[in-house]
Amino acid sequence: MPNRLAHSTSPYLLQHRDNPVDWQEWGPEAFEEARRRDVPVLLSVGYAACHWCHVMAHESFEDEDVARAVNADFVAVKVDREERPDIDAVYMAATTALTGHGGWPMTCFLTPDGDPFFAGTYFPRPQFLQLLSGVTSAWSDQRDRVLDSGAHIAERLRELSAPVTGHPLTAEVLETAVERLRGQFDHAAAGFGGAPKFPPSMVLEFLLRHHARTGSADALSMARATCAAMARGGMYDQLGGGFARYSVDARWVVPHFEKMLYDNAQLLRVHTHLWRATGDPLARRVALETSEFLLRDLRTAEGGFASALDADTDGVEGLTYAWTPAQLVEVLGEDDGRRAADLLSVTRAGTFEHGTSTLQLLEDPDDPEWWAATRSTLLAARRGRPQPGRDDKVVTSWNGLAVAALAETGSILGEPSLVAAAEACAEFVVSTHLVDGRLRRTSREGAVGAAVGVADDYGNLAEGLLALHQATGAARWLQVARDLLDTATERFAAQDGGFHDTSDDAEQLFTRPRSAADNAEPSGQSALAGALLTCAALTGDPAMRDRADAALAAAGDVAARDPRFGGWALAVAEAAVAGPLQVAVVGAGPEADALLEVVRRSPSPGLVLAHGEPDAPGVPLLEQRPLVEGRPAAYVCRGFVCDAPVTDVEGLSAALR
Repeated sequence: MPNRLAHSTSPYLLQHRDNPVDWQEWGPEAFEEARRRDVPVLLSVGYAACHWCHVMAHESFEDEDVARAVNADFVAVKVDREERPDIDAVYMAATTALTGHGGWPMTCFLTPDGDPFFAGTYFPRPQFLQLLSGVTSAWSDQRDRVLDSGAHIAERLRELSAPVTGHPLTAEVLETAVERLRGQFDHAAAGFGGAPKFPPSMVLEFLLRHHARTGSADALSMARATCAAMARGGMYDQLGGGFARYSVDARWVVPHFEKMLYDNAQLLRVHTHLWRATGDPLARRVALETSEFLLRDLRTAEGGFASALDADTDGVEGLTYAWTPAQLVEVLGEDDGRRAADLLSVTRAGTFEHGTSTLQLLEDPDDPEWWAATRSTLLAARRGRPQPGRDDKVVTSWNGLAVAALAETGSILGEPSLVAAAEACAEFVVSTHLVDGRLRRTSREGAVGAAVGVADDYGNLAEGLLALHQATGAARWLQVARDLLDTATERFAAQDGGFHDTSDDAEQLFTRPRSAADNAEPSGQSALAGALLTCAALTGDPAMRDRADAALAAAGDVAARDPRFGGWALAVAEAAVAGPLQVAVVGAGPEADALLEVVRRSPSPGLVLAHGEPDAPGVPLLEQRPLVEGRPAAYVCRGFVCDAPVTDVEGLSAALR
């Protein structure tokens, strides 16, 4: 019989509905049951695309002996970290504090009051059975010690969430951050640090903005080399576009195969901005192919974007994506198969597992037309293989990242269909996830979930809507973004000027989570800082600018100390130092379009754009900005001091320089 997860809206929880473990969702009922039965809570946290979550599920949670031990002596609670990032954050902090590292699956043992007293990550079945027995014995025989330990851990973590001293991210701090990144840069394989190597999306954005502001050749070189290494290696899907979660090796050859929306949205934006800075054709190709991947494989019927494709296919990692030389010959024929194997580094020994290889494109093909046809043929053949599962829940925050990336890519690369896709996504998320003025975290198949939005939902969605406003000129998106930021300021603000991850009226966990570090995606604090900064420039609201500066200062200590974990805060700080550079283009038709193209090709990190008819309602930058002698015109203002309007491309280019 299915357990109590059978009616969940989370794809991850639904993967466990037929486990013999009597799982239930997080909620007061679970902890009340633990108090009534006088047993600990076993908390297991993961996500649908997680390879090791699947391994532990197959080894332990599908095992009858494990299930008997869990059901007899624990209340078992399963949480989707993507649906409840607040729960994940506080118990990951406990796991890291207790073990020195974290990851998923996360395994925690809690008192019936929710205090963690033991934590870890993946446990093989024999060790997990031993652990269950040991925890049961400790709960029975050393109860006072267990309760004291849980209370001590909870109190220590509450102390760590205390207000911080602000650290302004000045131009000097930004320069120092680039120097520190240079010291951590892998000059042989690009990227930062060693294996496993993750895509440093926000750090790359920071480096590109720093180059745009200062002309730093080092910053551009590190960004360009890292983008090229990722795009040419096995971490990038050479047939279908899009990036995997990370590379297990330092040379970007073998990926961990799950493909996440948040990675691809951020890397799409980075490659678009790299093309804008350099005209690099590889960056343009990767941006367009990644856009195609998002629209083809992750877009939902409602217009939003699904969270991820799984790491595994039929329980085998990489089954869909890896190739042997013989498989290439089978699809392409003898000559073309061998040629493709040489081009894609598919060897007889294999670069992955069991004689298979990931696909790399280390050099551009000498015959682009042949490669285009070959790529299409191989992709069609791959579609005939078993496919990875799709986590089809729509996460507000990550869809905000996708809206920003598609809107900017479409407008910068001249692909209006991408802007239209961004607008359709925004329409769905705003109409479905915004309930009575407050955001919900997720939806699935058009039905909104119960989990409330967290800070990065507000920040990243506002960021996306502001990018969409600048791409389309539509005043609606500016207003919705402004409303979201007003709500976030009221509900998430911390005493030190930063932001908590959860609202003041959200469920109270043993500590109120707050992250100053950017990890795989912007923290709520830096996401809100960035959106506030952009909105302040678009509206001329000085209070918003003050809030953005305060949030940046609150994130400044982490960003200055370890730039790899402050990438978005540093990128936002580049915009703060460089701007505001406000550009208003009034009018319509070919002359206005030519002016808009010049603005969109400008890489200035502090630039914001408004466009439309003079005095268009709801767009402050267009107020009292008339046409000039009946012609479209551009108004350029720096720090609220404006130049005379220009009507020609050359004059606007000079003004922006």
